[in-house]
Amino acid sequence: MSSPEIGIVVPTLGTRPEYLAQCLKSIRGAGTALIHIVMPISVPLPPEITTDLYDKVIADPGTGLAAAIHTGLITFPEPVRFINWLGDDDLLKPGSLDITSNALRDAPGVVLAYGGCDYINSENQVIFTNKSGKYAVPLMRFGPQLIPQPGSLFRRDAYEKIGGLNSEFKWAFDLDLLIRLSQVGTLKFLDRTLASFRWHDDSLSVGGRDGSVREASLIRKRFLPLWIKPISELWELPMRSVIKYAGTKVSRRRASPLT
Repeated sequence: MSSPEIGIVVPTLGTRPEYLAQCLKSIRGAGTALIHIVMPISVPLPPEITTDLYDKVIADPGTGLAAAIHTGLITFPEPVRFINWLGDDDLLKPGSLDITSNALRDAPGVVLAYGGCDYINSENQVIFTNKSGKYAVPLMRFGPQLIPQPGSLFRRDAYEKIGGLNSEFKWAFDLDLLIRLSQVGTLKFLDRTLASFRWHDDSLSVGGRDGSVREASLIRKRFLPLWIKPISELWELPMRSVIKYAGTKVSRRRASPLT
């Protein structure tokens, strides 16, 4: 049997075994992929995580989430051409890896394929669905980052070409990665809901909301042309407030899910 062309990294501390099991099962149901779990070497895998749910466990270097993900991504064997990571509390939709990998195979100039993403609460109930579409690509350079990282898939060679994830960032390294990927190829929107992002207080993205907003602002300004950087606070200051307010509204909606 040939080796899969898709590799998915799941970084975890092993403290949420129920969510982790759901996450791994969803990847298995999304397509044929190698699954590498990255976790601290001192932490045993929970008994709920049976060997059929993953292919390899990689030691977390202990230098931050971006470094942990990168460590996992570079351990895939050579046949793996398409890669991504998935938070241990997030989910892929059935068949989503087949959809995104086919989109990449069909268009060599596309370096990343992404679609819609459900935001769910701790009970897997949908809060709302992010269907940002094509406009999310230009928007991320001066506004909120609306490209769902969960459910997307990118080319391994493009990832290696840009130097991988930037471990300088604790929260918004996905935005930094997306902007750099957009400099070497096309980011393609697929009109399908491909994943579920779990919005809860223990989530790094939710609990570190203020830090994430500040980092994203720093990243956007870093990629601006030199001539416009000095005046970037004119829109970045109100934009940070708008993004934080949007996050607060999502948190409030957890109590009134759509399903």
